[in-house]
Amino acid sequence: MLNLDELYQYYFNDIYRFLLSLSHDHHIAEDLLQETFFRAYLYLENYEDEHVKTWLFTVARNTFIDHYRKEKRMIVKDQPFFKQYRDDHKQPLDQIVLSEQIQHVKKLLEHLPNRQKQAVLLRDFHDFSYKEGAKVMNVSIANFKVLLFRGRQTIRKRKAGDE
Repeated sequence: MLNLDELYQYYFNDIYRFLLSLSHDHHIAEDLLQETFFRAYLYLENYEDEHVKTWLFTVARNTFIDHYRKEKRMIVKDQPFFKQYRDDHKQPLDQIVLSEQIQHVKKLLEHLPNRQKQAVLLRDFHDFSYKEGAKVMNVSIANFKVLLFRGRQTIRKRKAGDE
């Protein structure tokens, strides 16, 4: 049987970076990470013979989608009020995780449609196979390849425009 503590320690960084890439916010990524492993714990008994990493990334993606949908329904009435209380000082962990290279990649990815961004992150940054990436995103392999191609193509054009 799978041990959740070992899974947490082994996949913590990968899942965190994936969620950070999707959410662009350290605090949200941490919350989603905890929610991901909470859901994994709840459904660990139902886990069947598939790759653990693929299963965990699927849980993480679904957690992000649930968060994103919930966030879209919420209407914040007075955003300037909340901005005055926001702490813009970076935590030491933020400085390590968000290096210049990651910032550059985030800028290249930020204009991609969400599904293309997910495909690029899964394939190019987390080394998922086409089959695993398609399974995480719940699309066909052909659709995953199209999303990946279009995402990469857009990144190349933006990168060429930066130079």
